[in-house]
Amino acid sequence: MISPMTKYSFILLNGEQEGLLEKLQEIGLVDITRSVKPVDGPSGELLRAVEQRKDLVQSLGKIDFPETLRPAPVEGDLTYATAAALDALEELGERQNALEKEAAAAEPWGVFDPELLKKLSDAGVPVQFHISSAKSFDPEWARQNAVDIVKEADGKVWYVVAGPDTLPDRVRAPQRSIEAVRQELAEVKAGIDHEKAVLLTAKQRQDEFEAESRAKLSQLDLYLAKQAAVPAAENTIVTLVGYAPTENEEAVTQAVEETGVYYLKDAAQVEDNPPIRFRNNKFVRMFEVLTDMYGRPAYNGFDPTPFISVFFLLFFALCMGDAGYGLVLILIGFLLKKVDSFKDMAPLVVTLGVGTVVVGFFLHTFFSIDISQWKVFEPVKGLFLPDEIAGYAGGMVLALVVGVIHLCLAMVVKAIQEVKVKGFAGSLGTLGWTLLIVGGVLVGALALAGVLDAQLTKWIIIVIGVVSAIGIFPLNNPDRSKLANVGLGLWDTYNTATGLLGDVLSYLRLYALGLAGGMLGMAFNDMGKMVLGDGHNWVLWIPFILLVVVGHTLNIAMCALGAFVHPLRLNFLEFFKNSGYEAEGRNYNPLKKQ
Repeated sequence: MISPMTKYSFILLNGEQEGLLEKLQEIGLVDITRSVKPVDGPSGELLRAVEQRKDLVQSLGKIDFPETLRPAPVEGDLTYATAAALDALEELGERQNALEKEAAAAEPWGVFDPELLKKLSDAGVPVQFHISSAKSFDPEWARQNAVDIVKEADGKVWYVVAGPDTLPDRVRAPQRSIEAVRQELAEVKAGIDHEKAVLLTAKQRQDEFEAESRAKLSQLDLYLAKQAAVPAAENTIVTLVGYAPTENEEAVTQAVEETGVYYLKDAAQVEDNPPIRFRNNKFVRMFEVLTDMYGRPAYNGFDPTPFISVFFLLFFALCMGDAGYGLVLILIGFLLKKVDSFKDMAPLVVTLGVGTVVVGFFLHTFFSIDISQWKVFEPVKGLFLPDEIAGYAGGMVLALVVGVIHLCLAMVVKAIQEVKVKGFAGSLGTLGWTLLIVGGVLVGALALAGVLDAQLTKWIIIVIGVVSAIGIFPLNNPDRSKLANVGLGLWDTYNTATGLLGDVLSYLRLYALGLAGGMLGMAFNDMGKMVLGDGHNWVLWIPFILLVVVGHTLNIAMCALGAFVHPLRLNFLEFFKNSGYEAEGRNYNPLKKQ
């Protein structure tokens, strides 16, 4: 749900705003309307300082430090020394690569004196270098030319010719002897070890970078908040506007009164465009990241996260459709907890894995094996989804039923929200459509279940149709004439009838993705069985295990991608469209110490 906000308007003498903002930053509850990007030179410099330290920590994590390396002392500023060492290490690494290539080209020619070669060339006796394959090298060349074979290896012949020659496969002479190249390469490697020793010291002190980064980020946030102050009365006073959750009003009021600043407070209004803060339980909070991918609602809107948390989990599990794959996701989730950059996502991955295990058991599939045939599950076989329902595939019927429920819920949410915003009279059109569709679906379900007989069902449908038609056609908008409302109602009828059918059919993707993943997994299982044969030859178990493990790993990766994208689509498109959700709000971003 959306937390109610209190609006604070501060009026203070120019120059006092920094003390107020520092106090607000300490309590970390007030969102000062401010820029999220640098606005001038000083703020840009602070941002560059933050990014520089983050980049340094990231770069230090990519360096491979030898176990025998000892840290070197660092004098002066650690940030400057680390940046300089990283630049030097990059240059030395590039030089090392170039020298290793040069050494590989010069090594077959051994040790020679380039100056002597130059003198021979000046005297009219150039020395030419050649590399030929052993098959193409003709011994007759040595009798016709001054040939000296330097090396024979790997089917190649390295040789030199003194004096002019017309022999093939001539190559460019090395610029220097292998001895000189090795000497410089050793110096470069020593330089690399020195720079790594400096960086090892920096890595051991990288907590300082992180602390400096947080401090600079806090300074930047404070600076931007200070720049948000609006001057008045010829710059003698300034005004600031901030928002804080109403539940924290006492703490904010106490902190502000300690500063002695004059302020006004009032309940935030929609036209103020206050920041949006969600207040959800631990389970729903995991899915707020998905809502933020689309955008937060307006202040008078509704929080879609509770609905996303239930249906995204269900849709994801249906798309995966395999209890074994769910166990793998749970394992991945626990492993992610050990990775700092992904540990925040670990609980969501574990939750999706648990949901996949439950739904996969309901669909009686474990690593693409039908467990309904296992005797151990005979007592609970009634919990499994039937292969066919009313002559149709059980998974397809389930996907359509879930889709209808999802859309009906969206319409109910839209109706409630419109009544809240526009009042009952202004929402009769939406209420009419909701009554017609949701009421019709509910009555139809009760009739199919045998709760209502045919005669009673007919009269209920007639009443629902008449009452809905009154809201849809003549009363859909009290500000227009009845004739205009009827025309608009007819147009809405066409759009709703065509759009709703397409929306319902969109949920077939849940069945299709689950079916595709299951069939691909079965194909890997079948290929594994073909390789294994009767299982008596233990050697064949090795390719069998490799084939099945690699196959299911690829299948899990592809299924997880589809199971993430398509449930998002069903929530962001079908549900949001039919619920009237609009992302018009901004995130709650309180001024606080980083």
